[in-house]
Amino acid sequence: MHERWVELSSQYSWLPYLLQIAALALAAWVLRTFVIGWLRRWAKRTKTTLDDALVALFQSALTPLLILSVLAASLNLFPLSMKLMTVLNRIIYLGALALALYYGAKVVQLSLSHWLAQKESRQTLADPARFLTRVIFAAFGIMILADNLGISLTAVWTTLGVGSVAIALALQDTLSNFFAGVYIRLDSPVRVGDYVKLDSGDAGFVTELTWRSTRLRTLPNNIVMVPNSKLASAIITNYSLPEPQMSLLISIGVSYNCDPGHVERVLVEEATAAAGKIEGFLAEPKPFVRFIPGFGESSLDFTLICRVNTFVDQYLVQHELRKRIFARFRREGIEIPFPQRDVHLDAGQPIAFSVAEAKAMDRGAGSGARPSSA
Repeated sequence: MHERWVELSSQYSWLPYLLQIAALALAAWVLRTFVIGWLRRWAKRTKTTLDDALVALFQSALTPLLILSVLAASLNLFPLSMKLMTVLNRIIYLGALALALYYGAKVVQLSLSHWLAQKESRQTLADPARFLTRVIFAAFGIMILADNLGISLTAVWTTLGVGSVAIALALQDTLSNFFAGVYIRLDSPVRVGDYVKLDSGDAGFVTELTWRSTRLRTLPNNIVMVPNSKLASAIITNYSLPEPQMSLLISIGVSYNCDPGHVERVLVEEATAAAGKIEGFLAEPKPFVRFIPGFGESSLDFTLICRVNTFVDQYLVQHELRKRIFARFRREGIEIPFPQRDVHLDAGQPIAFSVAEAKAMDRGAGSGARPSSA
């Protein structure tokens, strides 16, 4: 048997290399199967889902890593020149380094996503965290690649330092919007889905937060794009924070002849009966009335205070509630007055005219114009 093997090896010089490569590949396959199987069994015994995601990521990373290992070991079996071996080993090293950086970034992103998912308030940090992770690992990869290619990083930093001034001046507005976008994402004054109103008068639902602008969808279903630099310096009223529910205040004026207690009772009864029947009108907390602002010029002014589910629900609630109140006022004989003015005329004293005024009135009468009467 040994003689037969020696004979085959002499006839086919590549056969020993092929068998050794096959042995390395078989060992890698056995190692992968054993390690992945053990890790999966370990992950099933834990309650968290993070380790399951990490095991799946490690499984996807182990295959190309073992292929590179087998390739590196196989190349060293062949009688290649030292120069060629150095080049091939350097290529394999860079490939392994790229894999390590790529899957290292994936591990960091998975860990951050798991940590951010534990609290809803952290969700706004998800996109900036992923972006910074990619930037950091990409910068490390570029620096290592440049170092292995013999590129001096000192000269690169010097060039970037001089060129960054010109780039910053040329992209001043873009960079301003970019860093304002970072601030908005970290501080999270607005979130996707919130209904906001700016001090400029623009209002709408936040549909998208990009690195340059924030998009608002107005109630007429139009899109308003607000640059992040403008949004960061604006006074923002967020109707979705701290919660979407909000109070609705409806002003109602009645005649001075009405009993305030009776009016208050009627308003509370109508609002309580409508709560839960009108879409978006909440029954809790219960509606109530305040005699505010109080004594108006022509009416007794009350304020009905109730609760709606979201900002946009107030329009339908006001529509239906005002109709119910108006119909109930008619049945109860409660008058909603018109604006009134009392004008007092004192006719006891004669009106004195000067000579010039009398002549002017005469000229007006001669031309056909009639003097105005008091």
